[in-house]
Amino acid sequence: MPLATRSATGGTSDTPGAAGVRIRGLTVVYKTPAGELPAVRDINLELPAGTVTGLVGESGSGKSTLALSLLNAVQPPGRIAAGQVEIDGIGDVVGLRGERLRKVRGGQVGYVFQAAQNSLNPLKTVGKQLLDLGRSHDVDNLRALVAEAKQLLGRMGLDGARVLDSYQHELSGGMRQRVGIMFALVLNAHLVVLDEPTTALDMITQANILEIIRDIHAERGLTTLVITHDIGVVAEVADRLAVMYGGQVVEQGPVRTVLGDPHHPYTRGLIRAIPRLTGGIDEAQALPGRPPNLMTLPTQGCVFRERCPLRMEVCETVDPPRVHLAGRLVACHAMTGPSDVTPTGHEGATR
Repeated sequence: MPLATRSATGGTSDTPGAAGVRIRGLTVVYKTPAGELPAVRDINLELPAGTVTGLVGESGSGKSTLALSLLNAVQPPGRIAAGQVEIDGIGDVVGLRGERLRKVRGGQVGYVFQAAQNSLNPLKTVGKQLLDLGRSHDVDNLRALVAEAKQLLGRMGLDGARVLDSYQHELSGGMRQRVGIMFALVLNAHLVVLDEPTTALDMITQANILEIIRDIHAERGLTTLVITHDIGVVAEVADRLAVMYGGQVVEQGPVRTVLGDPHHPYTRGLIRAIPRLTGGIDEAQALPGRPPNLMTLPTQGCVFRERCPLRMEVCETVDPPRVHLAGRLVACHAMTGPSDVTPTGHEGATR
């Protein structure tokens, strides 16, 4: 049974429930010597309550920055320049400060960092950090918290008692990653963000962790965001999928719809780049070109146009609209473009 959750007054409830998320016009920039770098640009995205949403894209596309924004945790030289992040039961986290924001972080919203060691204190055992977490979030029954932590660690194939008595340096990378997952789940958060949760794990352990994520999500009715480079992970656990490129979401919708019939040329490219067990490695097709330099992104037009097989003249000067098409949202002129505009270059592309 999941641990009873704490209320704002220190009381408890039997289940955490789910928290839907609505991101509106979110823009995040980083100050650099060369000027402001737009890591996330005017993003509109929803995480429906009780669902698992996968967020994919190449390195530098803005995935982790978007996720940190859910906790209002973008640190200088970064800042949230515009937009709102509304979470059910919390409100707009962009406007939260001080003690209220601290209670949200790690309490109502759990986060598994990509570099698991960054969330562990090298001077304290895992168990002492767990007790610190419980006290800071007004958990009345610390013994129950420890028991819950041991159960979660045990489900992930670890000796819970031994891990809680260990320091960070006594754990392998995969063990630290699982400890990070335990910390994100142990207080029964309403919303859980997992940034590359299986990166440091071997294939067998990865499969086990994905199964646990699915089970706990179903048991506790969480809202979950999974950030990954691995589309196979998304296909395994997600209900919905959002694809990021150049700081923007270019396609989003039900995972089976998007993966089964991708519409945006970038989504198609990501899927074609996956090696398949039934074919040779040469059948995988790498995306042409390189990910964009965020400092030199075009101020108008489509950010993907330089790598796009469907590039048209309109892509040079007009931002692609977000349109509903076949059960998903797509930002691409080629999906809705005017009939008098024809693709330029990259012959042989299919629509």
